[in-house]
Amino acid sequence: MAKATIKSKTGAVITVEGTEAEVTSILSQFETAASVHKAKEVKKGHTQAQKEQRKRAGASDLVIALKEEGFFKKTKTLGEIAHAIEEKGFIYPTTTLSGVVLGLVQKRFIGRKKVDGKWVYGN
Repeated sequence: MAKATIKSKTGAVITVEGTEAEVTSILSQFETAASVHKAKEVKKGHTQAQKEQRKRAGASDLVIALKEEGFFKKTKTLGEIAHAIEEKGFIYPTTTLSGVVLGLVQKRFIGRKKVDGKWVYGN
């Protein structure tokens, strides 16, 4: 009878007993499974990095970028914000931007006030 002891990544100790052919077969299956698992982990890590690179700028990121560029030195309406974002190549309707900008106001990234019955946004 042949006997083999395998220690897994998790620390589990596996003892295999049987004929030499049976033990060899089980060991080769274990090694194949371990190499396949390792290859999947490498591919998964590569995919995560690709997702981070492809991550698209969201509307709030674009509004924050406008603020950092000094766009809000003077107060702007929601339509002016939408137009500035369109100039950067991103199209967001004002109905979408209203919630995004309101969230940024609530987080105190930008301020807002009512002028002549309309909300304007600025520093």
